[in-house]
Amino acid sequence: MAQTKTPDTQTIYAAYAERIDAVLSALEMEGTLPPGVSRANVAVEPPRDPSHGDIATNAAMVLAKPAKTNPRALAEQIVEHLNREPDIEAAEIAGPGFINLRIADRAWVEEVRAIGALGEGYGRSAMGAGSRVNVEYVSANPTGPMHMGHCRGAVVGDALASLLDATGHQVTREYYVNDAGGQVDVLARSAHVRYREALGESVGEIPEGLYPGDYLIPVGKALAEEFGDKYAAAPESEWLALLRPRGVAAMMDLIRADLAKLGIAHDVFASEAELQAAGKPAEAEKWLREQGLVYDGELEKPKGKTPDDWEPVELPLFRSTQFGDDQDRPIRKSDGSWTYFGADLAYHMQKAENADALIDIWGADHAGTVKRIKAAVAALSQGQGKPIPFDVKLVQMVQLMRDGEPVKMSKRSGNFVTLADVVDEVGKDVVRFTMLTRKPEAQMDFDFAKVVEASKDNPVFYVQYAHARIRSTMRKAAEENLAPSDEALDALGPEDVALVKLAAQYPRVVEAAAQAREPHRIAFYLYDLAAAFHAFWNAGNEDPAKRVILTQDPKLSGARLYLVAQIGQVIRNGLGLLGVEAVEEM
Repeated sequence: MAQTKTPDTQTIYAAYAERIDAVLSALEMEGTLPPGVSRANVAVEPPRDPSHGDIATNAAMVLAKPAKTNPRALAEQIVEHLNREPDIEAAEIAGPGFINLRIADRAWVEEVRAIGALGEGYGRSAMGAGSRVNVEYVSANPTGPMHMGHCRGAVVGDALASLLDATGHQVTREYYVNDAGGQVDVLARSAHVRYREALGESVGEIPEGLYPGDYLIPVGKALAEEFGDKYAAAPESEWLALLRPRGVAAMMDLIRADLAKLGIAHDVFASEAELQAAGKPAEAEKWLREQGLVYDGELEKPKGKTPDDWEPVELPLFRSTQFGDDQDRPIRKSDGSWTYFGADLAYHMQKAENADALIDIWGADHAGTVKRIKAAVAALSQGQGKPIPFDVKLVQMVQLMRDGEPVKMSKRSGNFVTLADVVDEVGKDVVRFTMLTRKPEAQMDFDFAKVVEASKDNPVFYVQYAHARIRSTMRKAAEENLAPSDEALDALGPEDVALVKLAAQYPRVVEAAAQAREPHRIAFYLYDLAAAFHAFWNAGNEDPAKRVILTQDPKLSGARLYLVAQIGQVIRNGLGLLGVEAVEEM
């Protein structure tokens, strides 16, 4: 472990995972373990209680059964091998067979050099091995600007896509444009009102059922410039089909602009209307019938309906009950048009053509459709004879507050507070980080006063302040002719090393967050790292010997400056994954 680190060098947890794997291979050769036993569930991680050691493994617990021995006996054999490692100061067996390792400080010190060598690459990995993952997020109806209900899903989806990209996956960021439903007809009618208004007509109050927002005024003006008064008094049948795509295009321009304020850009915008025009739902139905997964049948009479008010109709039904759904689902309506489910089914089939795994980020109000879409993808997997991992992440709504009181609705948008309103007021970074400070399935209050508050209770400020404090320290050190140096890292003491141990967890946190599809873990980790750094810094206020800038001891000061600089690097890397810029000063 004393060798110089290079950009291809393993980080400490990866190195010890490899060492433990080598021990298990040795035990296979010795006949203690049977050959070819899966080690997929062998974990190498920090123990839950830091007093138990630095690194823990469950290897003996996982492999004892296939080895036909008890975990503790197998643990003893693993420990016998591990004790030969010079950087392992102690290997202890806990409970029924967990193994806790205490690692020499010199190994942790080398991790500081690893962070310095890898720089922006620290925490990135090849875990995904090029697996193609399609992440669909936002997918708001193209009927107006983004509101805060869309914001949380947008941030979660974008951060997850970045996280998967950083761990070696090929990621496609996709937006599904719902441009084939009745809401697009409403949009076209609303645009027509603004079109007449642009021509000088007094339209008064926007009719009930139409979109009242001012954001349609520019659309009306553009239509007036394009068509003059040609369709002002014309019947709906003459202009509805004409205004639909124009309205959608204008709204998508607005949505893309709103998303850009958040630093979000998608790779693919998939149109439902184009999907249907290309005959994809019909193709999906044909394929599913060939697989015996669609049949013509009648839906069960809904509860509470009497024979007099329920007329059974034969419809094409998908056998979703075979895959855990409550009932089989119609893919077409009685008039032959596609149900939402039928269109969604075809869409997921289309996505699966170019992806090894699918992830959808949905609002919590779509929870009722999860089971049937999962059933559809499971059917697709069965039909194609290959697994298609499919994960749906449900995101709760955001309650906007101002000093503890619910925010009044925005007049400009018609009936909601726009995402642009919020980003313009508090900034992109605040919005993005705040959206990731709670698990997406948990309710969230977004208080304008709290998210800009300069306090420990505001995670955005607390993490950003840690980075700004580090940058300020570097500037002050330069004024004292001191600079970061890795020449005397062996001078670092136990409290310095404790900070290294937390920083060293970052690569495994990134991989674990990617595996669990939970980008909020990065935000939680950054808060913990910031808290540890602030405590480290504040210790110098009480004891001058613990300060980072020590003019009387340039070697130790150089080592601590180097350590602190790498903590800043980890914070920058983590914030970068979340799409948040690390500030230089506050």
